[in-house]
Amino acid sequence: MMYKHLFGPVPSRRLGMSLGVDMVPKKICSLNCVYCEVGRTTLLTRQRKEYVPEREIIGELKDFFANHPDPEIITFSGYGEPTLNTALGSIISYLKAQKPAVPVAVLTNGTLLNDPQVRQSLLRADLVLPSLDAATEEVFRKINRPADTLDLQSYIGGLEGFRKEFKGRIWLEVFILPGFNDHKAELDALKEVFLRISPDSIQLNTLDRPGTEEGIRSATLLELEHIREYWDIPGVEIISSSALRKSTTAYREDVQNAILETISRRPCTLDDIACITGLHVSEINKYLDTLEATGNIRTERQERGLFYMPAQRNQ
Repeated sequence: MMYKHLFGPVPSRRLGMSLGVDMVPKKICSLNCVYCEVGRTTLLTRQRKEYVPEREIIGELKDFFANHPDPEIITFSGYGEPTLNTALGSIISYLKAQKPAVPVAVLTNGTLLNDPQVRQSLLRADLVLPSLDAATEEVFRKINRPADTLDLQSYIGGLEGFRKEFKGRIWLEVFILPGFNDHKAELDALKEVFLRISPDSIQLNTLDRPGTEEGIRSATLLELEHIREYWDIPGVEIISSSALRKSTTAYREDVQNAILETISRRPCTLDDIACITGLHVSEINKYLDTLEATGNIRTERQERGLFYMPAQRNQ
């Protein structure tokens, strides 16, 4: 069976072999971040509804469980913001009833956590991974480009409120973009917010590959280490480089080969690769990270977007 809303299991740097559940069509989100590797947001909204019908997702999960071994973890992520789908809570409840031994994680930008119904929908998850890249309104709007009705203080307040209610683990991801959110004033403001939210872990991340917009670069490992030292608070970790993924036993060479064969015929965008291979973009991204880190591919920005091609084309 070809799934429309499930992808993987894929090797995740943070979570192991993860079965992905995609709750919204491409690309519906409450943010339009300059660094998003999935691409530009096509519908920028905070409106919650059943963007993908619950019955379709449950049907695919039933088929997966009947025909495949259990994944190490089930992760809600994908094209957009999963908490925009009003069916999220009931699908998590279904998973906890059917597969109580398999942990459930939710990757969210955290912008809707000021809504009590959203917080309630997440309470049965084992791990929630929200993001927070800015602690001042100007930087927030510059990096995350939110929906018009979203303000930073209610966003932060939602994260604080969720921490008080949620009994599971919270790993807060902070995406560092040099020149945007790495100056002293912003780092000080972020530290103050972290101490209020008190997540179990603060995970520093940065670009593995070029993002949605030009003119941004990834932070170096040294820059990330300096930020961690500057904050000097417990629980801050730098997410491992994608280069480490090439040694994991979960790495599937058939997926890597499918991607390499596709781009060896002609340069492709992320969407092109997804259409040709039938793989979900979130799965493709995991492997592009490694192929880029190992020097097997390169990128070139053209009129239609960011194209991937074998590295030897540059020689």
